[in-house]
Amino acid sequence: MSGAAGPREVVLALGSNLGDRLANLQAGIDALTAGPEITATAVSAVYETRPVGGPEQPDYLNAVLLAVSALPARAVLDRCQAAERERDRERAVRWGPRTLDIDIIACDAETSDDPDLTLPHPRAHERAFVLAPWHEADPGADLPGFGPVADLLARAGATGAAGGAGGVRRRGDLRLTAGLTTGQTAGLTAGPRAPANRGG
Repeated sequence: MSGAAGPREVVLALGSNLGDRLANLQAGIDALTAGPEITATAVSAVYETRPVGGPEQPDYLNAVLLAVSALPARAVLDRCQAAERERDRERAVRWGPRTLDIDIIACDAETSDDPDLTLPHPRAHERAFVLAPWHEADPGADLPGFGPVADLLARAGATGAAGGAGGVRRRGDLRLTAGLTTGQTAGLTAGPRAPANRGG
């Protein structure tokens, strides 16, 4: 594992297809940014996505959180898994349904071939449900080793439009919030926010 010390951009992808999906995503963002170690800089719109692989299961809600953190990537992973546990995440079936899933997509330009934490995420470049919200939150983003997210999204066959190309559909009626350092939200000026309670 390699990477520069000090604050760097972290890209986190969140998904949920069990229980109150929007509340699960919001709870994940709240848990990740509860302390000063991970500071949100942008949060994407919410996208609804058909499941990819695994058993038959409900559609997902997906979003991307951009943040800055000086934590080692392993510590960020620990925070992600702790947030998942708070929403009763179970790992009984590979690619199975889950209350909350949080993946580290990239930690700046850090690389790792650790099977428990591969950086950048080895399948992010082909996942429209990651690329579409990421591109909306940061149109100029690059996935280290793969190139501009806009180009990857075009190849993945999803434009992020309401039509739902590539199995990804933007949900303009839903929104997530975070304590942003730059005031950035991607198209999240309207729609109901997730309820404050943490019930599933």
